Amino acid sequence: MKNIKKLMCILLSVVCALLMCSCRSADKLAFGTGGIGGNYYAYGSAYAQLIGAENEKLSVEVKATAGSAANLRLIQQGFLDIAVVQSDMLTEAYNGENSFAEMPCRSIRALAALYTEECQLIVRADSDIYTVSDLYGKTVSVGEEESGTLKDAELIMQLGGLVNGSVKKENLSFSDSAAALENGTIDAFFVTAGLPTTAVTELAKETAIRIVSLDEKIIDRMTDGDSDYTVCTIPANTYAGQTEEVRTVGVKAVLVASGRISDDTAEQLVRILFDHSSELHYATSASEFDVDFAVSGISIPFHSGAAGFYEEQGVTVNKNADKAEIDRPSAAQD
Repeated sequence: MKNIKKLMCILLSVVCALLMCSCRSADKLAFGTGGIGGNYYAYGSAYAQLIGAENEKLSVEVKATAGSAANLRLIQQGFLDIAVVQSDMLTEAYNGENSFAEMPCRSIRALAALYTEECQLIVRADSDIYTVSDLYGKTVSVGEEESGTLKDAELIMQLGGLVNGSVKKENLSFSDSAAALENGTIDAFFVTAGLPTTAVTELAKETAIRIVSLDEKIIDRMTDGDSDYTVCTIPANTYAGQTEEVRTVGVKAVLVASGRISDDTAEQLVRILFDHSSELHYATSASEFDVDFAVSGISIPFHSGAAGFYEEQGVTVNKNADKAEIDRPSAAQD
């Protein structure tokens, strides 16, 4: 009987080992994007399909999230492997600043900057809002909690002289913001996203809208020094009925990864990104990019696997980081 039990235990162990090998035959990556209908989700979905088609050993599951801040925390906690985030939120998260003071995201590593996201302030065409200060006393959607839009909206309003209580804030998704502006329950909404933004495009087809230019003083203060923000212009006719160009600021959308993923996986992710950049451009309307754009303006270390790819292109990036930052248990694992 003992021999039979011992044999059964051995057989069970073999079966379990085989099952584990089978389950781990492909690297399954959780990919944090943004809300369904947003640019992050569209980009992530297109990119995930290309990864699956290019490398059968990589399996990517796209996750809809609240946006940049949520993605950064979820990578730090081990719930996501890769994500798209705003460069300004990335800097704060890695350095443990502002809302990340209690949980710095030191295990985050950069893979590539993808495209520029413009800060857009949307109102109805017949609105009396022509400047940021005109938002005083209005109801404004400032983006979802944990989103990069929320951070940008609050900074823009602060620099425009709108202190707490000056504006009634709503935390709505892009699509919900568009619907609320159309039915008149809000007066304006902020969007930080690549051009053209789907929710704004669809809104402009049904409702006459106007994009508000930021005051030059706000633009100057946001782009001063080594800021993550750059001066941007939204070309005329980006949206239906928008006959004039708009002055604003933008930040980069950055593909990031957990430092825990292997160098080979990180290198493959970046290589697929560059090999299929034109396809991503046509699938998502994101601007095409090159190596110089992908590595510039990123203040955190690159994943060593990504750094290997860039070295092949003759470009050296910062990959210096304390290994303990990667191996340190996250808050969720404590």
